[in-house]
Parts: sequence; structure tokens; C-alpha cells
Amino acid sequence: MKYRSVLAIGALSLTSWTSVSAETAATVNGIDIDSSLVDFYNESRWQTPAAQLSEEQRSMGLQELIDIYLLTTQPIATELANDSRIVAQIEMQARGVLAQAVVQDFFAKTPGTEEEIVAEYERQMAIAPKEQFKARHILVETQSAANDLIAQLNDGADFETLAKEHSTGPTGPNGGDLGWFTPDTMVKPFADAVATLGDGEFTQQAVQTQFGWHVIMRESTRPNQPAPLDSMRETIQQQVVQQKFQAYLEKLRTEYSAAE
Repeated sequence: MKYRSVLAIGALSLTSWTSVSAETAATVNGIDIDSSLVDFYNESRWQTPAAQLSEEQRSMGLQELIDIYLLTTQPIATELANDSRIVAQIEMQARGVLAQAVVQDFFAKTPGTEEEIVAEYERQMAIAPKEQFKARHILVETQSAANDLIAQLNDGADFETLAKEHSTGPTGPNGGDLGWFTPDTMVKPFADAVATLGDGEFTQQAVQTQFGWHVIMRESTRPNQPAPLDSMRETIQQQVVQQKFQAYLEKLRTEYSAAE
């Protein structure tokens, strides 16, 4: 138990990790450090497969592990291991790693079927926006500034020119051009305003978002062409498995609540 403080100091997050083929890489105060643990530590330390590490990296990782074991085999470590906060930290770290391992195991063993992937794709396509819009906007800091721009537009001013002169947004130098987009990619007040406009129209009232005040002109509209399934398959499959996991977790929560 006293050597479990290695977990907290070394961030290894393991209570026990051995390999049949492991060899002893070092012995610190009577505690063996096997080569498999060194490999694991180095992979975590350098974010690189053990086989691809340089000798310098291996040596540095081993020295760090030796330092960890030196510190955690001191008499003070035994004393500190009984501190309630440290015990809690070690427990949470170990539980967190184990929980993550359970999640990864679930995802590996519960791949989405083709039928489930197709069904989820069709569900998303059914609720996907039916149109794309091409628009420009002028972003300013105050409502009064936006109202003044609307007045100038009603008097015949050129939208693109005003955007270049006044917009504080990143599209200002391009005349406020936002290109083609679907409403779901914009914040709701902006998307709602664009949807109410006709092609060639601009907002007669300033639109406020968290970015500031907008004057918007919708230039054109076209049908939205959803991405084909093959281009989304990996993402859809991940979403299907995530939904399965959420259902599994909800089941565990329900069983837990019922048992209380």
C-alpha cells in the first residue's frame, strides 16, 4: 500500500502493472522496476511508442522512474501515504484510469453496425438544413453605429464598401463576405435574421450577438447538399457508439438508483 504513492508522483495511474516477459531494469531500495513499466512510463512521458524512443529518451525516463521510487521509498512517504487527501488523490487517479479503460474497452467491443450507421446518417440528414445561404455582414460595436449603416444603405450606399470601411470583424477587409453556409453553423440570432431575408435584402434592424451588432445582407440561396455517407462514416460510427455508451451508462445509473 505504501508504494502506491508512486501513482500520484509519477502520474502512472496504476496500482499494478507487470508483464510476463518483463526484466528488471533497476532496483531501488529493494523494489524492482521492471522493463515493461519503464516502457509504459516512457510512452506516457514522450507520447511515442517505446520501440521508437532514442537511447537518450529511454535513459532519461528510467532515471525519472528511479527518482520517483527513491522519493516514494523514503520513510516520509509511508507517513504521507496515510494522509487523507493523498489517499483520496491516489484513489481518484486510479479510478479515473480504470474508468477510462472500461470506456475504451466498451468502444472497442461495441462497434456500430452498418444498419445503425445508416439509420443515424438518415436521421441526421432528415433534420439537416434544407438551404445554404451566401451573405455579407458588417460588424460594429454599438446599435447606433449599426443603425447609421442601415440608414446609409437605404440611401443607396454600397454594402461591400461600408463593410470594408466600418466592419470590425475578420471579414471586413473582404467586404463582409461570409461565403456559403448553413444556418446551423451560425449563432441563432444571426441565422434567424438571414432566414427571414430575401436574396438581395439586408436587415432593417441591427442584429445583436455576443460578437457585437450586425448588419446583414443575404446575397443568394441554394439547396443544401448533404455530405455522402462514405465521407461521414467514421464520424457517424463514433456517434453511434457514443450513443450506445450513454445508454449503457444510463442503465448503470438507473440500477444504482434502484439499489439505494
